[in-house]
This record gives sequence, structure tokens and C-alpha cells, in this order.
Amino acid sequence: MTDINSYISKQVLDMPFSGIRKFFDIASEMENVISLGVGEPDFLTPWAIREKAIYTLEKGRTRYTSNHGLMELREEISGYLKRRFGLNYAPEDEILVTVGASEGIDVALRTLLNPGEEVLVAEPSYVSYKPCVEMAGGVPVVINTKVENNFRLTPEEILEKVTDKTKAVILPYPNNPTGAIMEKEDLERISKVIKEKDIFVISDEIYAELTYGDRTHVSIASLEGMRDRCIVLNGFSKAYSMTGWRLGYAAGPKEIINQMTKVHQYVIMCAPTMSQYAAIEAIKNCDEQVEKMREEYNARRNVMRSGFEEMGLSCFEALGAFYLFPCIKSTGMTSDEFCERLLFEERVAVVPGTAFGECGEGFIRCSYAYSIKDIKRALARISKFIEKNK
Repeated sequence: MTDINSYISKQVLDMPFSGIRKFFDIASEMENVISLGVGEPDFLTPWAIREKAIYTLEKGRTRYTSNHGLMELREEISGYLKRRFGLNYAPEDEILVTVGASEGIDVALRTLLNPGEEVLVAEPSYVSYKPCVEMAGGVPVVINTKVENNFRLTPEEILEKVTDKTKAVILPYPNNPTGAIMEKEDLERISKVIKEKDIFVISDEIYAELTYGDRTHVSIASLEGMRDRCIVLNGFSKAYSMTGWRLGYAAGPKEIINQMTKVHQYVIMCAPTMSQYAAIEAIKNCDEQVEKMREEYNARRNVMRSGFEEMGLSCFEALGAFYLFPCIKSTGMTSDEFCERLLFEERVAVVPGTAFGECGEGFIRCSYAYSIKDIKRALARISKFIEKNK
């Protein structure tokens, strides 16, 4: 009998499934589970955005758009990037509308990499980076960021991993899973090394609107000498609670955006038309709703962090995204063991830190994109689990 696997790419066969999904596939079959695992806003997409999409459908605007995306949307993205982050990108040829920021990661890597070239990947970080580097023919080189540095990337860590094959670095801030941010001074320090070593930057800024306290997001592309060696990736999923709309964008030098559009053209054609019209409404008229959601996330962040501290789990102050990354080493369990036992014994689903890189061992990711009521219920169960297993 034919071995079906013999028809499948060895690279794909060897690629693991996302570590995020393991526990949620199990949890989906269980009753009375409280999940703190999925990185998805629990808010409905603001009504004005949904209404715009409905109107678009009623008017029959369902045809392909330009490969680059609707010009009106690119103009709005250009204006948004300038007013929020001081970035200047021409809508005509320096912005590409993608199917989520995830497509932007894939297309950017396929555009930049030649076979065997290396990409520095700061971990813990989003699960897609390393597989996308490999599928683009590149070699991911992991940088293990440290809790004592608040999981921020340092110049020394970059220098330790750079070789003559290094092509790019993926900058994942605000960070999933840790909630870490990079402030302007941090970015200035690493930008010196990046320029010195002639490295390109893929800056994933999907959580740019979700920073807390007196910190506001700074894009590395806004620093002197960095614009022309950066692709900035962003989108509508997190800030506007538009995950299922699958809409993102890439901004960068026109020569690179032009080549990215070529890849996008052959693989995707264009991002969903209805989502593009809805995104125009989001940028133009939904700043107030974004701010309200950010304030609610901040309140939830404070409740969750206080809860972990009260039960004796150390948790550095995450200042971005909507995740906390508490340390569970004091329990004597591995991240996987902790998460599995917590799920089966107390019906709470969280993600082991190892899903985001080996250096995530000893940590768990907990999302606060859930109601305060659910967060408090989950914290009570986690506290009970820890007391029981002391």
C-alpha cells in the first residue's frame, strides 16, 4: 500500500502543530472549562464597522480590489501611521493590504530571503515566526530573551547571534506571549547594532495600540536611519477586535513593497473587499472605541497580575498586548505538566510558555482578553490548584 506521507513535503511533515492548540483541542471536549488561552478580544467588533460591512454588501461591492488594496484604505493607513507613530509611508507604493498581519509575515520573509539566509527570532514570541522563516527557505536563529531584562531584546544578544549569513531580525513588540514592550531608548540601542551589521528588520506591531501606563508605542522605523531597513506590520485584529475579518498591512520602502505585492498577487490576489471597506470606517471613526477597549484591558491586567502575586506566582509587569507571563517554577512542575494538570484538575485552560520557544519553560501564558468575572473565577481555581499541590 502506498505511503501517503511520501507525497508530503518533509519540511511540512517535520513541522510541529502550534503548541497553543494542544490544550484547547482537549478543552473543547470538556465541560465547565474557563479559558485564559486564546489571544482574541472578547469584545464585539464596534457596530460602526459591522454596519459599514453590511452596507458594502448591500451595495454589491464584492469584486476584487487592487492587489495593493483599496486606495482609500491605504490613504487612511498612511494617515493613521503618521498621526499615531510619526511614520511616513506613501499610500501609492509603500503600503500593501494583507490577509491579516500573519500574511504580512509570510510574504515579507518570502520576499527577503534567499535559501540558507538566517533570521534572528527573539523568543518567547509568536508561534508562526520560525515556521514561516523555514517555509521561505531561511534558517531561524533563536535569541532567548530574559525575564531579568523584562524580555526586551538587547544589543548584546543580537551581537552574540549575528553571522555573515544574517539577513534580518523579527522584532515582536509589544510581545505575545510576554506582554513586554521596547521603549525608545531600548530601540535606539539595538538600532546601532542593526545598522552596523546591516540587518533588515521585520517589525510586528500588531499590538501597537495596546500599551499601558504612561508608555506609548514607538516604532523602530521612526528612528533615524531605520525607515529604509524596516518593514512595519500591523492590522485590525487586536486593536479593533476584528480577528475574523482577516485584515492587516505592511508598510516599507517601495522597492520591497513592490516585490511583496508580487508574492501576494500570485498567492492571495487581494484581501477581502468587505473587510477593506470596514477597515476604512475603523480608522476614520473608531478611536474612541479602541481607547475604551484599551482601558478595559488595563483594568483586567491589574486584576490578573494582583491575583498571581497573591498566590505567590511572580509576574513581571507586562506593559503591552493582552497577556501575562507568570513564572510557575516555584511549583516544581514543567510548563506542560502545570497546564495539563490545571486543565484536568481545575478546568482552567492556559498555554505553556514552551509553546513560544524553549526559553518559555517555567512560564505560562494567560490572556486577559476575557471578562473580569471570568478572570477572577479562573484565578480562584488556579490558586486552589497551587495550594493543593504545594
